[in-house]
Amino acid sequence: MSRLLATCFATLLGANLLFADVESGPKAGEELKDFKVFSVTGPVEGKEVSYLMELKEKPTVYLFIQQERWVRPMAKFMKVLDTECKDANKDVQIVAVWLSEKPDDVKEYLPKANTALSLDNTALTVFQGEKSGPNGWSINSDAHITVVVASKGKAAATFAFQSVNDTDVPKVKEALKKLTAK
Repeated sequence: MSRLLATCFATLLGANLLFADVESGPKAGEELKDFKVFSVTGPVEGKEVSYLMELKEKPTVYLFIQQERWVRPMAKFMKVLDTECKDANKDVQIVAVWLSEKPDDVKEYLPKANTALSLDNTALTVFQGEKSGPNGWSINSDAHITVVVASKGKAAATFAFQSVNDTDVPKVKEALKKLTAK
């Protein structure tokens, strides 16, 4: 019996280490470097845009998503974040940035994802540069998703996950609440 418990404990410990959060993204207080994305959905649909310049005064949540790591729990996280941010503060914008070695394939896929998720407050975009994301944003490719809460050209909080789901939304909402309370 104790051998079975030890095996179960070792398995759980290994699973937690496998999906441990990683460091990725700019640190709180850092100035953010401008970058352009191709906006597949959102207010600037079908064009290349700098959302950092477009939304610089508004509280914004950037989601950097590694395309090959896109899974259902991440989609649910995005849907809940989209809904709860819109309900909490109409000024909050969300920009999901897909990082992929095949950006053209992602451009074709994202309208289908948007239809399935029914996102109202999230622009789905594709970064057309290095898979490691824009220069100066310190995106770690080991992070399946990097979440950067920003306003006025600065990072306010950063979260990076190898495993994310809707239970992680309160962390982001709390960072937004602190940001908008200032």
